[in-house]
Amino acid sequence: MKELSKRLTDLNIGTVKENEPLANHTTIKIGGPADIYIEPSSIDNLKKAMELIREAKVKWTAIGRGSNLLVSDKGIEGVVIKLGPGLAHMEIDGAKVTAGGGYSVVSLAMTISRKGLSGLEFAGGIPGSVGGAVYMNAGAHGSDISRILEKAHILFEDGTIEWLANEDMEFSYRTSILQKKRPGIVLEAVFQLNEGDRESIVAEIQKNKDYRKETQPWNYPCAGSIFRNPLPDYAGKLIENAGLKGHSIGGAKISEMHGNFIVNAGNATADDVLALIQHVKDTVFDKYGINIETEVEIIGRK
Repeated sequence: MKELSKRLTDLNIGTVKENEPLANHTTIKIGGPADIYIEPSSIDNLKKAMELIREAKVKWTAIGRGSNLLVSDKGIEGVVIKLGPGLAHMEIDGAKVTAGGGYSVVSLAMTISRKGLSGLEFAGGIPGSVGGAVYMNAGAHGSDISRILEKAHILFEDGTIEWLANEDMEFSYRTSILQKKRPGIVLEAVFQLNEGDRESIVAEIQKNKDYRKETQPWNYPCAGSIFRNPLPDYAGKLIENAGLKGHSIGGAKISEMHGNFIVNAGNATADDVLALIQHVKDTVFDKYGINIETEVEIIGRK
């Protein structure tokens, strides 16, 4: 690892650190160290880094803004690639918007709404990056990324780079082809939006942001929704009806505002969160006979 770290540093690709605590890079403020942490300063530098990583035959993991993510207390083996400001470019061409994988979804939604472009109102409170949103087909308020994505520029594990059209992404509820079939990093995404009334678009996006503030515990470190909704049921409602709001294990606690959120109420560990997740799953199954699956991505050493 030392040799790879040195080679990456010598390439001048951006930030390179060893044993970087990933609690510094997740919204729930939990996570052990990355063997090597890099934050490439451009798409070209990310490509150069990936060539070295593949040559060294080292595992890699890509992260964005750290929401929807639970990292093991033991950290992550290999290289963690964070899509940060170096991949946060954005261009508007009429009703078509191209955004880098590291661009904030909230910032993108607000920026285009002020231009009178409609289609991302649902994302007003989604705290992730464009890359992560495409990767998991993020959604809210009855819409999701699959409704507006035209194509995505992907760097795959084998080093190939392709533009995948919407129909090639195999989108479904909180899922895309990138999660299992073809792991890769979203470098850029092109969204096809619609021109509309600026004032009503801004008002809608503000309404969605306000709704999140009123109903979700963003005043505490958290990872967003923990469970997928077992439609037509809703995970939060099942958890609330099971009497689990406020239940805690160690420093991890089920929010009293919303049953589908686990907050870091003070020095929580990933093991605390995992134990609480298992307790919720067991309780909901015992009470309702429903298996609820996690939406949050759980990664790192076992």
